[in-house]
Amino acid sequence: MRSLKVQCYSGYKADEKPVSFVLDSNRLIVEKIIDQWRGPEFKYFKVLADDGKAYLLRHDEENNEWVLEKVYE
Repeated sequence: MRSLKVQCYSGYKADEKPVSFVLDSNRLIVEKIIDQWRGPEFKYFKVLADDGKAYLLRHDEENNEWVLEKVYE
């Protein structure tokens, strides 16, 4: 399992949207949020990072846990 730590913008509420994340030991800046949606249990963000790849991040708001769902090469 890959190590993931997400830094978020907190405006109206905490952890509103991801702005950067550390995947394993690589720090990536979120250049664009491509899409976001709320599922029955989690909130999802499809983001474009500064390495040119897109990532699907899942946020469990109840437990404040982030999971990398998918990498789009």
